Amino acid sequence: MPARVRLTLVVATICLLAALAGVVLLRGSRGDAVGAGPTGLHGGLRPPGARAIDFTLRDQDGRAMSMRAYRGRTVVVTFMYSTCQDTCPLTAQQIRGALDDLGRDVPVLVISVDPAGDTPLHVKQFLVKQHLVGRMRYLTGTRAQLTPIWRAYGIQPQGKGYEHTASTVIVDGAGRQRVGYLTDQLTPEALADDLRTLSAHDVARAAR
Repeated sequence: MPARVRLTLVVATICLLAALAGVVLLRGSRGDAVGAGPTGLHGGLRPPGARAIDFTLRDQDGRAMSMRAYRGRTVVVTFMYSTCQDTCPLTAQQIRGALDDLGRDVPVLVISVDPAGDTPLHVKQFLVKQHLVGRMRYLTGTRAQLTPIWRAYGIQPQGKGYEHTASTVIVDGAGRQRVGYLTDQLTPEALADDLRTLSAHDVARAAR
């Protein structure tokens, strides 16, 4: 092979490798779906047909809240108890970090897994301590009211001798459970990226 041709091929190969490296670095610096699965989402896909069932509960200020009021919006639904000392504060901070990363707030609903212990005082203290007042609604009710919600999301409530299911789920604007994370799988970056993706899907669907 002539020297000129070999030189041309070497230069072209170097340029191609440099361009590919630049794309990788650019994607990493922007936080695009690095680490996302084949679906383009970081969280685990929820079962097909899993719906965000409607309910009416009271938040930390005693105001009634129904799930149907959030139809058309992407919502984060998570399960906690206010006297928790480990997984719940961690989950709360991961969600807080995701909202900061996202640059805007989306509705975040906490569903109590300890109706007896989640008193109004405990719930408000939890939100203050986690710096989430005004960014998260903490919903409580009776065990009879909460049981169908736990069942719909596959949640084991807090109990004597066992821990509750530490789960966080994104519900899309159509009222479907789309992706879920256990606390040890949840990161602010992954949650924020999935919220961007699913919010964009909601906007596109609404425009059709």
